[in-house]
Formats: sequence, C-alpha cells, structure tokens
Amino acid sequence: MKRTLTVLAFSITGVVVFAQQDPQFSQYMFNQLEYNPAYAGTSKAICATALFRDQWVSFPGAPKTGLLSVDAYIPKIFGGLGLTVMNDQIGFQQTNYAKLAYSYHLPIGPGILGIGLEGGILQESINGNWIAPDGTTTAANNITDQSIPKGAVSKTIFDVGGGLYYTTEKLYAGISSTHLPEQDITNLNYTVARTYYFLAGYDYSLSPSWDLKPSILVKSVASPTQMDVSMLAQWERKFYFGVSYRITDAVVALVGLNYTLANGSNLRIGYSYDVTTSALNVQSKGTQEILLKYCFKIEPPVKKQYHENVRFMR
Repeated sequence: MKRTLTVLAFSITGVVVFAQQDPQFSQYMFNQLEYNPAYAGTSKAICATALFRDQWVSFPGAPKTGLLSVDAYIPKIFGGLGLTVMNDQIGFQQTNYAKLAYSYHLPIGPGILGIGLEGGILQESINGNWIAPDGTTTAANNITDQSIPKGAVSKTIFDVGGGLYYTTEKLYAGISSTHLPEQDITNLNYTVARTYYFLAGYDYSLSPSWDLKPSILVKSVASPTQMDVSMLAQWERKFYFGVSYRITDAVVALVGLNYTLANGSNLRIGYSYDVTTSALNVQSKGTQEILLKYCFKIEPPVKKQYHENVRFMR
C-alpha cells in the first residue's frame, strides 16, 4: 500500500506540473468544444455531449472526470454558443469549472473559420487531510511537504481562453489556448498554467461503405508537450472502431455507434479503453471512458409565397 501511495503522489505531482487543470480525454475528436471555444456551433446543429472517464482503474485515488457540454449554431449572432461544465477528482485535489464560449463564423473558401472566446469560473480544492485507501490520513503518513495545505482549502477564479477553428465538409483544424491569465492561486501553492492545443482531423472515403478518420491532438504548456494520434474506421456511417496512441502514456482502443434517428437527429455512443504503457502499468488496469452525444437541427419553417396572376384579377 505504501508503494501504491508513493506512486500516486508522484503521479499527482506530474499531473500538476503538466497543468492537468484541463482533463484528459481519449475521445477528444467527439469532444472538441472542451479544447477550443471556436468550435461552438460549427456543426450547424444543437449538440449535447456527456463524458465520464475512470482513469487508471483499480488505482487508489486515481483521476475520475465527468463532463457535460452543449453547443448550438445561432444564425442571429453570426456564430455559435457553447457551455461546458466539468468535475475532475484526483486524490486529494478537485477541479470544477463552468465556462461559456462564443464563436464568430466567417465563411472562407469551402469552409467556415470560427473565431472563439470563452470565459467562466474555475474552482480548485485541496483536502490536506485526505484519507488514504489504507485508512490513514496524509498527516498520519508523515507527509511534511509544505506545499500541501493543512485541512480543506479552495479558491475560485475567473478564467479566459480563446482559439481559431477551420472546418470544411472533410477537414477540420484548430489552435487554441486555455487559462490565458495563467493565475497563481497563492493559498493553494498552485499555478493554473496556460495550455496550448492543436487539433486536426480528416474524413477520407475509401468506398461508399467505408470511411477513414485520422486525427491528432497536441497539448502543451510549452514544456512538456503531449500528443495523441488516432485512426478510426467507420462502416456505413453507423459503426466505428479504431486505435489511438498517446506518446509515452497509452495505447487506446475505441469503438462506437453513430445512429441517425427517424426524426433526423443523431445519437453517438462511444467507448474507449486505454492500455497504460508508462511505469504506472504496474498498478493500473487501464482507463475506461464512456461518451454519449446527441445532435439535432432546427429547420426554419418554409415561408409560403403567394402570387397573383393579372389574367384573373378583376
């Protein structure tokens, strides 16, 4: 148990260094609003996404993340709006945030350029008296690190992010940054580090029945940098499966259903399983992630037009 707690402590430290205030998701290609506010409304539909990630299964105190986001295209504001709410728990540290995004849509060539800005509140909490899996507290384990506060403390700040996102029928690419103010939370001895993202993907048709969907996600706090490279195969635009590789961290298997309902709306159900390739694989049994996404379009009513024929006027 002591070995497990020691590994966990180092893991949490590494997470803080890498600025994992932004949670990690394997199904990032279906959850793009989380990384880039300029994505909001670019699907020209109203979409709701729910994600739950159970990281390092069977690892005591390991991260558990829940996220809910909604975005919509609104012609009257020349773009889209998005809302994201998230809870992330890692041992004795907890992060909550709620952020609102706006994306201005500018037609360029065959696609749309989204120019996005987001703002919201971010709350960081640390419980210095966290009860370890063996029933002892951090104090009882003789943890003397002065950077860990005594007792439960929390701090709420206002946070801002921005990005650019370009999409066509087949391609998408975006750059963005979260936590632009890069604020210090002094009572937690904690810095909300600015994080940069590059996200891109392509839809390649192999045949009328099969499509390939390569994608990439790069995330960086200047140093270090992490990258996910993925490839999905989709059959009849209904079922998909694929693999992703997160450099120095995990190999991911992905599978899902993309179903069009009778009313024209779309339901996506996705599942991913990460096989840990880092030193944590000694204790971890992998990571599971479940995704639900529902999209629908509101078509404006067709205006009926009436014309009079002068031949029949009296």
